[in-house]
Amino acid sequence: MRLADRVPIANRLLAALPRAEYQRLLANLVPVTLTFGEVLYEPGDPIKYVYFPNDSHVSLLTQVDRHHALEVGLVGYEGMVGIGLALGISMSSVRALVQGTGTAMRMKAAPFRKEFRQSLSLQREAHLYTHALMAQVAQTAACNRFHLVEARLVRWLLMTRDRVCSDHFRLTHEFLGHMLGVRRVGVTKAARALKQRKLIDYSRGNISIINGRGLEAASCSCYERVKRKGEA
Repeated sequence: MRLADRVPIANRLLAALPRAEYQRLLANLVPVTLTFGEVLYEPGDPIKYVYFPNDSHVSLLTQVDRHHALEVGLVGYEGMVGIGLALGISMSSVRALVQGTGTAMRMKAAPFRKEFRQSLSLQREAHLYTHALMAQVAQTAACNRFHLVEARLVRWLLMTRDRVCSDHFRLTHEFLGHMLGVRRVGVTKAARALKQRKLIDYSRGNISIINGRGLEAASCSCYERVKRKGEA
């Protein structure tokens, strides 16, 4: 048995493919490290690569004007960045910003298109993920409109936890404000309330979830709905 046959596949979309088809993809998959703050695409950029995160995660942001952007989606090991190529779209409509440093598998656009045309399994998994991502984007929009900052922060922390598979990660209040579309003071107030309830702790940009069940109980229904659709 070859080493590639024994090593677990970290990305869930790739892992769902039949082993023979995954082996064929390997010839064009390149392991890369994605670094916090790295921009993979800007709106209007050509999608030159698709990314299958392993332990990294990427925020999808829509720009309101030149100075403001709001997160509408979060991609981790469950999916891929550049899903537009699976829909025949070659230009990015969002800013893809690396939120969590880690590894990913990268593929150039041309071989991805070729493999996508040939593989019914890849088509099926990409379409299933597209549906899950659309549900996440729609639920995030509703959450940002109707729920208070504290509930939105809880949802976001839980979604990040699920993608890094850890209760500890690095996030500044300023960065969280950009993701949630609120002022930093609003994030600080919400985070302080969660800390006082002993649900989280934070210091110098490091956030720890110390009561996961309690945090889930404090979340709005949006978190569970997005999670359930993503696992369907």
